[in-house]
Amino acid sequence: MSTTTDSAVRAYLAAHREAFLDDLAEWLRIPSVSADPERAGDVRRSAEWLAAKLTDTGFTTSEIWETGGLPAVFAEWSSGDPSAPTVLVYGHHDVQPAAREDGWHTDPFAPQTVDGKLYARGAADDKGQVFFHTLGVRAHLAATGRTAPAVNLKLLIEGEEESGSPNFPALIEKHADRLACDAVVVSDTGMWSKDTPTVCTGMRGLTDCQIDLRGPDQDIHSGSFGGAVPNPATEAARLAAALHDTDRRVAVPGFYDGVIELTARERELFAELPFDEDEWLRTAHSHAPLGEAGSTTLERIWARPTAEVNGISGGYQGPGGKTIVPSTAQLKLSFRLVAGQDADAVQRSVRDWVAARLPAGIRHEITFWGATRPCLTPLDHPALQSVVRAMGRAFGQKIRFTREGGSGPAADLQDVLGVPVLFLGISVPSDGWHAPNEKVELDLLMKGVETTAHLWGDLAETWRPA
Repeated sequence: MSTTTDSAVRAYLAAHREAFLDDLAEWLRIPSVSADPERAGDVRRSAEWLAAKLTDTGFTTSEIWETGGLPAVFAEWSSGDPSAPTVLVYGHHDVQPAAREDGWHTDPFAPQTVDGKLYARGAADDKGQVFFHTLGVRAHLAATGRTAPAVNLKLLIEGEEESGSPNFPALIEKHADRLACDAVVVSDTGMWSKDTPTVCTGMRGLTDCQIDLRGPDQDIHSGSFGGAVPNPATEAARLAAALHDTDRRVAVPGFYDGVIELTARERELFAELPFDEDEWLRTAHSHAPLGEAGSTTLERIWARPTAEVNGISGGYQGPGGKTIVPSTAQLKLSFRLVAGQDADAVQRSVRDWVAARLPAGIRHEITFWGATRPCLTPLDHPALQSVVRAMGRAFGQKIRFTREGGSGPAADLQDVLGVPVLFLGISVPSDGWHAPNEKVELDLLMKGVETTAHLWGDLAETWRPA
């Protein structure tokens, strides 16, 4: 185990907490909204601020990396030990749009601390969780007497995550040599709750599409022609209805090819979590659970692939009736993917399934909007065990395991760099990511700092990658 003592780390954090929070508040005042073209200058200002602060922290390299859009920040600090693990920390410095009229109690870019909570856009997603690494590495050095981290430490903080990371794959492919590492730590995630600290071990992938159906060359009379020609709105409805079988499994042939099934141990770990289905339903604004037979609710949203109808349209939508056979209809579908599935193969399966189900006289076009790959960290991976131990020391209790039902760019790092992805986040569901009054719990933020202060030593002492 690391020689870093818990008391030395906590003493350092206590002495530097206020200055750290002052710096974070300064960064949060920069409205780095990547979705708003008028804020492009602020996103660049945010990158410049972070690059300068990483230099102040001690990183020997701190650079702004240009993309086809908004800039990312890269930093590096060598341990001086060629056999030490190399770890890349990923996060993002752009934020979601926010305005007072959205329902914020205060200006979203004027940070306010109330009852131990820091309110501001980006406080949790993701500036707070990026910034805790700066104090964490300084505490690691102070408590161990080192002049450089115990691992070779790199950071890549992108500026377009909230806009779908359109230039991120190209960025990491271009700089793959500079980004080479043994593991990636993603600090853009959360925990189960304040009282139940957890480590995420995987994220689902995503591919989504639009299916455009065309029947008659124009809307036609349903009395004169209905029942004798194909109706694109009817066929859109038939496709949507056929998407699942009676067990709520996705009915597209080949969809489940390669799926890595949950192990008995993983099912046990999910079952250990204090899951309240009624409370979950209230959060979901829904009235009953429903999904694939044989899987629990948590298994369905974390570890099973899914297909959803996101939208269906066609024909007359105005008041009253209009007795027509419409000329066009549209269906929007999304597919969440799990480890082992290949997005390209899923897209081919969907194309073949649609073509086979449509009758003559219905022309169709399918447009896919790219794909995000799934990623999964094995429970027995030594680097994951280091994260769990470091987090356990910080929180003083058992760390449990979750997965994430959503999708993100972590899998691009896994695929391009060929290394495992580890998730280290301290945000909780009540932090309100993307919502008005986003906040971060300051005590939890400092637990994140403390975790990273322990992590680098633990990794260096217990893991020597081949």
